[in-house]
Amino acid sequence: MTDPYVRPDVAAFLQYLNAMPGPRTHEMEAPAARAVYRATKDLADLPVGDLARIVELSIPGPAGPIPARLFDQRDTRPPGPAVVFFHGGGFVIGDLDTHAGACAEMARLLDLPVIAVDYRLAPEHRWPAAPDDCEAAARWIATSPAEIGCTVTSLVIAGDSAGGTLTIVTAIDLRDRPAAVPVIAQAPIYPAADWGATYPSYEQFGQGFLLTRESMNWFADAYAADLGHARGSPLRADLHGLPPAVVVTAGLDPIRDQGRAYAARLIEAGVAVTYREATGTIHGFLTLRKAVPSAAGDVAGLLAALKPVIAEAEAARVMAQAAGAAA
Repeated sequence: MTDPYVRPDVAAFLQYLNAMPGPRTHEMEAPAARAVYRATKDLADLPVGDLARIVELSIPGPAGPIPARLFDQRDTRPPGPAVVFFHGGGFVIGDLDTHAGACAEMARLLDLPVIAVDYRLAPEHRWPAAPDDCEAAARWIATSPAEIGCTVTSLVIAGDSAGGTLTIVTAIDLRDRPAAVPVIAQAPIYPAADWGATYPSYEQFGQGFLLTRESMNWFADAYAADLGHARGSPLRADLHGLPPAVVVTAGLDPIRDQGRAYAARLIEAGVAVTYREATGTIHGFLTLRKAVPSAAGDVAGLLAALKPVIAEAEAARVMAQAAGAAA
């Protein structure tokens, strides 16, 4: 196998990262790993920047309140879709702060309210705590609660890495038991869609490309999902009837092939899919726009691909609603 293409800024970042002293994520206890991840966010990603509204929210959840945060570039807006975002971090690390810059950029470029959900983390709260929280949060947002400040007509579900997995699981949950408004689009970003199988990219990029085999095993052990269950490995679910998808992978990612397989399975199930692969870059690029400047283009590209998918799906929803009313 020939050596893969690695962008110059990615190569420089990996050289710096791999030379750093100290314990790796899988060598820490979960609280310490979270603190390190949170401490590096300003070194790795761009700041939130200007927005009209950033609102702290508390969502009723199955085990107590779920913290969340609203990002919106408008003070007021007409009825329309809202984005529900689930952060990455292997179900163990990550929070509202680590992904704030990315959520703000999403709110600006999509011109939609983005509600980031701080679901419960493992190992203190193992599977299915995270998908239970994400489903509950999406259902609450679908009711247009006053705290959001606008009428939500439909949901767009998005997330990166573990949040990409939770995006797929939540889309399936809300297909099977619909919320107050429909899910019109899903955007899993480098998702782990099939923990129960081994793919070539897992071996090819499992060492030296930020996300390692050791860290993935550490995350999986902490999360302790049932890999035979569709809410643990959503590629095992029936994918018919899911909303249109924008699926994004990274070319140097050990879980790249899981995202590819998910996109292929959606197509087989008759679901409209836009597939983008960010070549020459690594897992986690959504929150690496400062450390890896070319990641800004990847983020802009995925949002540019998602925006017309949302517009088309929302227009179809409005037309179907009008036709139903006329009948």
